[in-house]
Amino acid sequence: MAALAQPACSFTTFLGCFRPSPRSFSNIRVHPSRNLSTSMSLQNSEPVATKTDPPTDDDVLLQYVVLRRDLIDKWPLGSVVTQGCHASVSAIWSHKDDPNTLQYCSPDNIDSMHKVTLEVKGETQILNLSEKLLAAGIAHKLWIEQPENFPTCLATKPYPKSMVSPFFKKLKLCK
Repeated sequence: MAALAQPACSFTTFLGCFRPSPRSFSNIRVHPSRNLSTSMSLQNSEPVATKTDPPTDDDVLLQYVVLRRDLIDKWPLGSVVTQGCHASVSAIWSHKDDPNTLQYCSPDNIDSMHKVTLEVKGETQILNLSEKLLAAGIAHKLWIEQPENFPTCLATKPYPKSMVSPFFKKLKLCK
């Protein structure tokens, strides 16, 4: 089997090569008291729950992905997994300059990422979770499937586990 070629540039240089379209950020959810360009990009201000101290060994960086059980039961598994992938990549890309995201995606950590995939019952529950996260300043991406225009899943940006786990402790692991 052929070995994979290693990129000749750093991760941040690699990310700088891509320019998202305006549609890429059209359905990012933002707390009403925040301006879209500052709260989600983290260029001019930090959400309430953004902590930049490096996590300890006991406080691993992780990303939560939450899927809808009603869709898991109705859609092909690959379609639901794809929705989670969209939300995960979007949450990371939207926060590509965040210190936690940079550490999570660094060459030293890229092969040991931590994600927790959970489930909620349906649309009402995922919307309620998104509102709860918004109110607490937890940056996340609520993925809205187009052209149907309904929420399918959400993903947080990478956070130290201790900062975000309380918001997800009542949810079931996705099985």
